[in-house]
Amino acid sequence: MISAFTGQQIRDAEQPLLDAGEGAVLMQRAAYGLAQAVIREVKKRRRLAGASVTVLAGKGNNGGDGLYAAAHLARRGMRTTAVLAADAVHAEALAGFKAAGGQVLQLGPSNAEELAVLCAGEDVIIDALLGTGARGGLREASAELVAALQELGPRLVVACDVPSGLDAGTGEVHWPVLEVDVTVTFGGFKAGLLTDPGEGCAGRVELVQIGIESALHHQAPELRRLSARDLGALLPHPVRRAHKYSRGVLGIVAGSSRFAGAAVLSVHAAALTGVGMVRYLGPESAARMVLTRTPEALWETQDPGRVQAWVMGPGVDGEEQLHRAGAASDGALRDGLPVVVDAGALSILPDRCPPHWILTPHAGELAALLDSLPSTGEVAVTRADVESRPLHFVRQAAQQTGATVLLKGATTLVASPSGIVFSQSEGTPWMATAGSGDVLAGVLGALLAQAAEEIADDDGAYAALGLDPEDRWAAVAAAAASVHARAGALASMDFDGGPITASAIAEAVPRVIGSLSAEYDRTRP
Repeated sequence: MISAFTGQQIRDAEQPLLDAGEGAVLMQRAAYGLAQAVIREVKKRRRLAGASVTVLAGKGNNGGDGLYAAAHLARRGMRTTAVLAADAVHAEALAGFKAAGGQVLQLGPSNAEELAVLCAGEDVIIDALLGTGARGGLREASAELVAALQELGPRLVVACDVPSGLDAGTGEVHWPVLEVDVTVTFGGFKAGLLTDPGEGCAGRVELVQIGIESALHHQAPELRRLSARDLGALLPHPVRRAHKYSRGVLGIVAGSSRFAGAAVLSVHAAALTGVGMVRYLGPESAARMVLTRTPEALWETQDPGRVQAWVMGPGVDGEEQLHRAGAASDGALRDGLPVVVDAGALSILPDRCPPHWILTPHAGELAALLDSLPSTGEVAVTRADVESRPLHFVRQAAQQTGATVLLKGATTLVASPSGIVFSQSEGTPWMATAGSGDVLAGVLGALLAQAAEEIADDDGAYAALGLDPEDRWAAVAAAAASVHARAGALASMDFDGGPITASAIAEAVPRVIGSLSAEYDRTRP
């Protein structure tokens, strides 16, 4: 599992080494790792000798890291330039850069656009203006330089620790920010690199170890991200004598006469995710389409009987289906069953949900949900607010509702009411298509139905993540988000990286689960 931390947590881990006089050692390790990452990127594109690199250097250690890295690159035969964005930069690093033959230019109030034009023609730009301790964004000439550079579209940009203007702890972005191709981060992943909008600016993230990692093990991560190996351990592994009831029974209230496709997609996705049985509740017109696509499902017109989890809400429309969703909701509360609450059912939540209820809004739905809660405050929450501060608002929703909240997006965040958050981002932009969320609801419901007993097992794979029982529901939701995203990416690859439908995402789910499980079986002790 990948753990990500705030900038303050990273600084706290560094402090004992700094107090022991090891600051210069930390900086050299970071600079060497940054330089090696730049070398790898340049070699993908051209010969290293004679390639040009400009480091945008701010004051403090971040600028020092960039200058020392540029000195390494100069000694490897690259033409190096430093644009100093402050009068007081790291003195020793600047001296080392000059000794390696680097050229120095000073950014001032009148030459930002001129320097931007010069930088845009370089083979590489290293963004070392602001580090993890910065508050707010770039100002004055630095802001003008970065805004002009972003418009010019430089060839290759590598960020030193974090892109300048990105909040390392929250992922909030203070524009202008230079969108980078690779972020080389030091010591530990920063939470802001694993949540939007920050993740969208950070490119590929590479971690360089500098010697503080053991100290970080004693701190609770701000964000967690499941790896492929984690997924392989968490996904269901049927035993030899399994049967359809032991594999999990899922009830689904979805679709309507108007939105029958939502029912078709959620039921089919659940079946493809390996649940033992799906019981569908909905109007006859939708049920006929569901059974045509998934004849293994059962259409229930009365009490569905035994289920181990519920999905309610995808495509739900009209009083009849809302009544079914309400009845399922009441039964789930009474029986203590896990529930996926999506789309149309978000409007009928109880006053307080248990943590094994998982809400799955997109940004607009989350804004509406928060506005409907009595303790949100007088200021209305908008979709733009949620998209600019998703980590803040997904935590707020989980705390106020009592439920686990899965906020859908390019980076999906899953928050437990305790404040623990998972972040998954393995998909493709082609997944932004009608019905994709219905497929996710089916995948998540199927995993809940199969994993409910495992989640409660203190010797199981979910417990091995070191989470309290109520936080394990967030882990299964994160696993579902990852499977869904990986299925979308795999489906797109079937069309050479082209567009896909929600149906194609669902059809790819068994291959994702199979490959993750097989890889886990091959590598486990």
